[in-house]
Amino acid sequence: MSELLQHIDEAVAEIRKHTDATPTIGIILGTGLGALVDRMEISHTITYQTIPHFPTSTVESHSGRLVFGTISGKSVMVMQGRFHQYEGYSLQQVTFPVRVMKMLGVKTLIVSNACGGMNPLYRRGDLMLIDDHINLLGDNPLVGPNEPALGPRFPDMSEPYSRRLLEIAERCALARAQKVHRGVYVAVTGPNLETRAEYRFLRLIGADVVGMSTVPECIVARHMHMDVLGISIITDECFPDSLQPVHLEHVLEAAAKAEPILTTLVTDVIEHIS
Repeated sequence: MSELLQHIDEAVAEIRKHTDATPTIGIILGTGLGALVDRMEISHTITYQTIPHFPTSTVESHSGRLVFGTISGKSVMVMQGRFHQYEGYSLQQVTFPVRVMKMLGVKTLIVSNACGGMNPLYRRGDLMLIDDHINLLGDNPLVGPNEPALGPRFPDMSEPYSRRLLEIAERCALARAQKVHRGVYVAVTGPNLETRAEYRFLRLIGADVVGMSTVPECIVARHMHMDVLGISIITDECFPDSLQPVHLEHVLEAAAKAEPILTTLVTDVIEHIS
């Protein structure tokens, strides 16, 4: 058994001491987006620190716990807080919880994040469904020996975000008259925000929003044949010719205002996942 598989087994074994839940849907909540758990019927909560090989979330607003329960009658597990490369973790560490989710039974991964909007049609507080992504992290979580039991050496990424889930999300938003965009997310390392020249470059190569997460989790999920839905909350407007300083409290404020819309959308999507 490889070291990775052994670590996964050890993490799963610890979780199984607390719950025998078999969630089919996994959810990763980004910066300022932890309130979805208020919509859950919670059965068990486990802090990251008690799970072998789990990193510890060091970012403000990331609670750092796994929450098990149901949403819209579906068995789910929620990561209330995620990990980032800029915290000093490798992408293998960042994505380790996604591996564990798969082994617990998860087939569908829903990933949310706070991001900067570069498309001139987007505004602070808007939601964007991720249609595709660009990886500018300078690394890939699949670098190194491949574990065939988890997925293929060269996984296909022609559909990183499930078209079926995107269509469900758009129908759910339309039914509630909620405005959602559909665009391209680019991941950069951070933790600093971008310069005016960098925003121009990122827009030039086809990105609509920019953030520091999501892409590694998506890559690993697709490696293991999980369907992925990605949703971004635009917390600041990154227009080079009118760029204003951004502070964390502004990001959290924008996320808090948009969070009820995101939470309703995710709840509706889960209800319609067969």
